[in-house]
Amino acid sequence: MTEFLFRDIPDMTIEQFEKFSKYILEVAGIYLKEHKITLLSNRIRKRLRELKIYDYDQYYEYLTNSNHSNNELIHFLEVITTNESYFWRTTQNFEAYKNIVLPDILKLYRNREIKIWSAGCSTGEEPYNIVIESIESMKTLGFFPFIVIATDISNRVIEIAKQGCYSGRKIERIPEHILRRYFRQSKEDPKIFCIREDIKSKVHFKVENLFTSTVRNIHVIFCRNVLIYFQKKEQEILANMFYDSLLPNGYLFIGHAESLQMFNTQFKILHTEFGTIYKKEI
Repeated sequence: MTEFLFRDIPDMTIEQFEKFSKYILEVAGIYLKEHKITLLSNRIRKRLRELKIYDYDQYYEYLTNSNHSNNELIHFLEVITTNESYFWRTTQNFEAYKNIVLPDILKLYRNREIKIWSAGCSTGEEPYNIVIESIESMKTLGFFPFIVIATDISNRVIEIAKQGCYSGRKIERIPEHILRRYFRQSKEDPKIFCIREDIKSKVHFKVENLFTSTVRNIHVIFCRNVLIYFQKKEQEILANMFYDSLLPNGYLFIGHAESLQMFNTQFKILHTEFGTIYKKEI
């Protein structure tokens, strides 16, 4: 069967979509509404092409077969998840981090290594951004030891993140002086800029499902634009898991279009000049 026939495979049926979406909810906690049927069909076609499978039902059997389900699940999650990210995204969060969160954390934990978790880190822009902003903040706050733990469910994006090289839209918002200070221009391609090795060493990358995460004793959590992919029940579970993962008086950042106000959590909601942030106030 020739390549063009993969493009001729129609969108999956409602029954097929329901079967796949139920499976995605079980393994990743991600809820897909019915209008996502074309999007899901297009993304799964990528795996059909790779495996030379010509039918969604056949692929579902392959995916859930115990003989190779673990390996295929990794590929499956990579094609269905969205990993759109870039540097200096929602800069208000970083202003709140530098001007409110870090000063407060350092009052209590000055002699301890500060641990920041980038949950759902995608291709690494956010955790590296956090490292840069942490170092820049030392100009006013003084030196403090810190690490960033960065997790994502996709092995592919974690591997890209570890390389730390970016171009195009991903770096266009970076201030020029920051780009010069913390990045090195690629000798092979001048349009590509790579994070300095000492900056990369501050980030510990890990492939992990948020719902089974083992990350604990954290001072600050960034989980931005991730909750929107889950249903309210799963969102509340994650919010409370983040609360448990934080040390006393730790902070949580979520996306500007996300909110915890409707959930039963113990977070204190702080409305600041830089937007809403959440605190485990004890």
